[in-house]
Amino acid sequence: QVQLVESGGGSVQTGGSLRLSCAASGRTSTTGTMAWFRQTPGKDRDFIASIDRTSGITDYAASLKGRFAISLDDAKTTLYLQMNGLKPDDTAVYHCAATTLFGPEYMFWGLGTQVIVFT
Repeated sequence: QVQLVESGGGSVQTGGSLRLSCAASGRTSTTGTMAWFRQTPGKDRDFIASIDRTSGITDYAASLKGRFAISLDDAKTTLYLQMNGLKPDDTAVYHCAATTLFGPEYMFWGLGTQVIVFT
């Protein structure tokens, strides 16, 4: 089992920046890819970015690449999301997630951290 806990959310003015963190614990060596998603009530959950824990290869949603950056610490147990140039449409609950080594499904999820971007 893997536990994921997000932090770093808050309220920020349009154009500002935030860095979200996701602390992973448990059987972290069994995870393959870690990612960030976001969800607004009444809307679909959107993929933001992912990073492969072994190779470091990243993948970004096309609409967000250039503003958001995903990274891992050296221990590969803390996931980060640097968010710059925030817009009101970025307001959402941000979740981190992880796959196992055996498939692409995101099996582990954090409870999320709220980000509110105001004008």
